[in-house]
Amino acid sequence: MALVLLCFLFVPNWPAFGDKDYQLKAIVGANSFDFAIWETRALLAKATAVMANGQAFLDEATRKQVVLDYLAAIQESSRLSREIEQTYINPQVVDPDAVSQPQQAALTEARDHIARVQPLAEAIVQEQVAEILREQGLNAVGETWPPVLMHMTPLPSILIVSPRDKIERQNQLSLAVGLTTPQKEWMETAVFDQLNLSALVVPIGGLATYPAMIMETSSINWLAEVTAHEWTHHWLMPYPVSLRYGTDPQVRVINETVASIVGQEIGAQVIARFYPEYVPQPAPAAPPSSSLPAVAAEEKPPFNFNAEMAATRVETDRLLAAGDVEGAEAYMEARRQFFVEKGYGIRKLNQAYFAFYGAYADTPGATGADPIGPTLLALREASPSLKEFMRTVAWVGSFADLQRAAEEAGVGVTAVTP
Repeated sequence: MALVLLCFLFVPNWPAFGDKDYQLKAIVGANSFDFAIWETRALLAKATAVMANGQAFLDEATRKQVVLDYLAAIQESSRLSREIEQTYINPQVVDPDAVSQPQQAALTEARDHIARVQPLAEAIVQEQVAEILREQGLNAVGETWPPVLMHMTPLPSILIVSPRDKIERQNQLSLAVGLTTPQKEWMETAVFDQLNLSALVVPIGGLATYPAMIMETSSINWLAEVTAHEWTHHWLMPYPVSLRYGTDPQVRVINETVASIVGQEIGAQVIARFYPEYVPQPAPAAPPSSSLPAVAAEEKPPFNFNAEMAATRVETDRLLAAGDVEGAEAYMEARRQFFVEKGYGIRKLNQAYFAFYGAYADTPGATGADPIGPTLLALREASPSLKEFMRTVAWVGSFADLQRAAEEAGVGVTAVTP
């Protein structure tokens, strides 16, 4: 008996109920995402596609049409799903199941077609992205390395956790597909009440598993960009900018911003080469100011979401730095309501929101005055090639490393003024 008492007194408690990571996992519980099952299924699907190698027997025009037909089937599937949902919502429909039978049958047919064509369509897009990457010199022994692999699938959402007194992604947990809004709200509230942390469940468009998880889409522009974005994460994996991803918040922002820059550049080249009719058209040139009608004094300039969000981030940072946590949270909620009035359906605006969206610093907005995005964009502009840019940023393991790289390239590092 004495030995048992000594064990309780001197042996650490297990499980570690006081550990925040343990408590977070307990809050998520059965709502966590099972990566092992997903990886097994995705790798089997990719292995089958590689062995079939169906795209090798198709000419370029047929390959393009296979992809576009596949994306059109996804768009049709989404349309049918919305119609079925509206039928069930409509209170005037007495028997929605019977009324929606034609749409349900069409949806089943569309999903069967999508499942049959998906391996071939994905293989074609992978090869198209890989071809552009090889032309940029991002290859080994004549082949793109690592191989471009992606799989379109329903994606998990992510529970982002930040301290309340500063904006920093402290933790993230992947959640099961298809959670309801009440389930998300419950987890966020539990994290706030039990751990005194800011939390937000966010959707994602892709995840750098291997093969990469890509959200199902009907847009070839978005698909090409995100495929290249996630491949960039794979390419950066052995380097400091990835190895310190989980331990340095600034390195995480650098890593994600680099992937966004590369994804946009490679994605645009894929579209120009293989789908030229989908190249975005430039905005029409503004007429000379002399030909413009006089603007009434009471007319306001158009709403600029990025500028307004950047200003919100700057003021939030100021309040938190001053130690006014509750004031910052009240301010963010007031700003959320302002954005909703302007037509932006932001469910929750808090420290976790900025901790997640502020990591993508290639465009202004949630990053506030963070200089990382503008510095990386300037560094890309100063680099002789995309490959050289990636080689430079791959070895960035801290913000100080980025400053040194910028100085060597003759690029200044300055904060952004929203």
